[in-house]
Amino acid sequence: MIKAIFADEVQIHDNLVTLSDATDDHNQIQTNEVFSDKWKKVRNGEGAKQLEQSQKDWFLELYGFNSEHELREFLESKRIIVDAGCGLGYKAAWFAKLSPNSLVLGIDFADSINFTANKYKSISNLFFAKGDIANTGIKNEIVDFVLCDQVIMHTTNPDKTFKHLCDITRTDGQFGCYVYRKKALPRELIDEHFREHVKGYKKEELWEMSNQLTELGKTLSKLKVSFTCPDIPMLDITGGEYDIQRFIYWNFLKCFWREEWPKDLNIATNFDWYSPSNAKRYSKEEFLALVEQNSLQITSFHEEKACYSGRFLKN
Repeated sequence: MIKAIFADEVQIHDNLVTLSDATDDHNQIQTNEVFSDKWKKVRNGEGAKQLEQSQKDWFLELYGFNSEHELREFLESKRIIVDAGCGLGYKAAWFAKLSPNSLVLGIDFADSINFTANKYKSISNLFFAKGDIANTGIKNEIVDFVLCDQVIMHTTNPDKTFKHLCDITRTDGQFGCYVYRKKALPRELIDEHFREHVKGYKKEELWEMSNQLTELGKTLSKLKVSFTCPDIPMLDITGGEYDIQRFIYWNFLKCFWREEWPKDLNIATNFDWYSPSNAKRYSKEEFLALVEQNSLQITSFHEEKACYSGRFLKN
């Protein structure tokens, strides 16, 4: 059945589908290499299990499910499920276990897909493919549920990727997607300049920079200083009571720190913000316009300071 969802002939070895994983885009190559390195570090780090559980919990919130049971009921009616940009594959494996009669395919450009496929090869209804989620080779109008969670911003042309993933979703099927949210103007300007500046850095330098940002976030958090900030509309800074670390984080510089996480996981979180060349952000209006342009109807919509996400019905 897995071969039947592709427009052209594909080769399968165990549970790994061979697709074309070539790209001529320099930024996409750099982004792929960054995530290959990140996933290698994360899967070998002490925070891997913690990340998996926190991501599953957050997933339910992001996509409008009140419980894992509700997610199971949703998935059980889906014949084909695609996790576009599956990373370490734990969400794809989760879906496959919750809905054993569904065919689940996880796709990712990063080299970690080989490790992931081997890790989950015992799950008979789960397959993986290394390839471009902007050009999957999957037939149009065939997938019942497509998920692109925290990934589409890292493709060369996110709007084009969005359309492709909508195209492979069948009419009356659903597409779940998460995008980065635009933040305060100073943060956007610094992020854009900083990301361009570090493009040529070696990966060891990027990890060291991420370590330094993590130390800054930790130090600021431990100050436990709060203050009241006025609204500054011209800079898109929302007024209110702020912890100093959160104020800098949201408005000027990503220096992530989460006390309950091990340090390596905090470092990886900072690493995957500034290191990838491709990292588009959206306003709410831009994201909803993209949804409308692709003839989608909102099933659930979630917004928070970091992102927008939702499940959308294809009409």
